[in-house]
Amino acid sequence: MLDLNATNVALMLLASASAGLVDAIVGGGGLIMVPALFGLFPQAVPATLLGTNKAGAIAGTAWSAWQYARRVKLPSARLLGAFAATMAGSMFGAWLATRVSATGFRAALPFVLAAVWAYTLWRKDLGHAHTPHWSPGTETLIATAIGGAIGLYDGVFGPGTGSFFVFALVRLLGWDFLHASAAAKRLNLATNAAALAWFIPHGHVVWALALPMALANVAGSSVGTRLALKHGAGFVRIAFLIVVGALICKTGFDAWRV
Repeated sequence: MLDLNATNVALMLLASASAGLVDAIVGGGGLIMVPALFGLFPQAVPATLLGTNKAGAIAGTAWSAWQYARRVKLPSARLLGAFAATMAGSMFGAWLATRVSATGFRAALPFVLAAVWAYTLWRKDLGHAHTPHWSPGTETLIATAIGGAIGLYDGVFGPGTGSFFVFALVRLLGWDFLHASAAAKRLNLATNAAALAWFIPHGHVVWALALPMALANVAGSSVGTRLALKHGAGFVRIAFLIVVGALICKTGFDAWRV
């Protein structure tokens, strides 16, 4: 059981609201929520902390996805394959995680993120204009491949999933950062749902903490989504660079500390 004293709960609500805000703009909310959970509840079973995190975060992700859907027009039919592939990849990745070590992912991740960050900084025009350049059929196939690959990664390891979705949609489909972030929310919703399909039946969600975290996450997500919609693709690009930069520092520290 978790030590749900008033201080721990208050700190987790603050972390959950902050994560919802960041995640709604460009992904990366797990950078806040997961370390907070592991720091405040060091004796808890890791799977329980991860399950509680997913249960708290999925509400904010769903709320953000709905808010984006009202304002940002997406080719929903072309994303159906990506949605299915993301769920399948995430579930297979979760199974694979029980059979392979994440050590290689942990060591390589800071370098991959650094390459994404440097490329985005170098290509100053990247993601400013929404200029899809593939036929509907090709775009569907590429989106499905993106969903399957990143869903698999999320199931096996996970950090930075939302940011990888955003970058892949911008770079490979020619979308701007605002449309990519809107689509990433839907795909992240699929990965969270797939993970919870395993965590909930196995009892790895502490609902007494997850439910108030979900409310706080929705509140933060609402603010983040409004900021992104108000300020557009340029604002989301800057937020992307900041969040990925923080992810590089965090994952690099985790990978190389003795």
